[in-house]
Amino acid sequence: MTLQSLQRGDPTRFAALLAAPPAARAPLATLYAFNLEIARAPWVTKEPMIAEMRLQWWRDALEDAARGTVRAHEVMAPLADLMAAHDLPLETLDRMVEARRWDIYSDAFADQTAFDDYLMDTGGGLMWLSAKALGAGAASEPALRDFGWAAALAAYLQAVSALVERGRIPLLDGRDDGITALATRGLARLAAARKGPIDPAARPAMLAGWQAQALLTMAARDPARVGDGTLQLSEFSRRGRLLWQAFTHRI
Repeated sequence: MTLQSLQRGDPTRFAALLAAPPAARAPLATLYAFNLEIARAPWVTKEPMIAEMRLQWWRDALEDAARGTVRAHEVMAPLADLMAAHDLPLETLDRMVEARRWDIYSDAFADQTAFDDYLMDTGGGLMWLSAKALGAGAASEPALRDFGWAAALAAYLQAVSALVERGRIPLLDGRDDGITALATRGLARLAAARKGPIDPAARPAMLAGWQAQALLTMAARDPARVGDGTLQLSEFSRRGRLLWQAFTHRI
């Protein structure tokens, strides 16, 4: 997968990648490319069985890589190297893939726990893997997972209107009060994560959540933006916020 593909498919993480120190970019690009591959797998076909097969391919490929056999794929090869070099846990990678099965179907989340698990397995898992690949220690894992959960929630709220257009039921409570409560919970989790022990090595990975605080605040104050698809920062705010975080190392 080229950087151009990442730029088109995941512009938020692509921007964070460019703001990261040069030494951090290759590991982050590999994990972001993997995430994009599995995230888009449920959407490239209208046939659920084919989508299931695509995700199963990734699960099998990860298991093969953990045993030392690398399948031919432009993302799988560098990912396998990263898994071996940094002892990236197969379980976390596998849960990232498995979580994407929800995207295949039009069923609502079963309950709040299922919704929270989806965000943790996707955004939380990716944040922890990214930080671990940069050398972050295990003591940082809970805080980094919570930070990734909150960042994933912000991105998810941005996608709500598109998900509705595609026939999905994205929220357990799509009323304004429900969205406000959810965004407020995200802000609380973000604040708690920042107070936890975070290895300085994780800072470049955390740049991927550079919009989370502002988007969750906007959603809490003006929940209608979630439903009408206008939960966006201005271009000026986007550029300034990312640059400030990259230079000050304050996330």
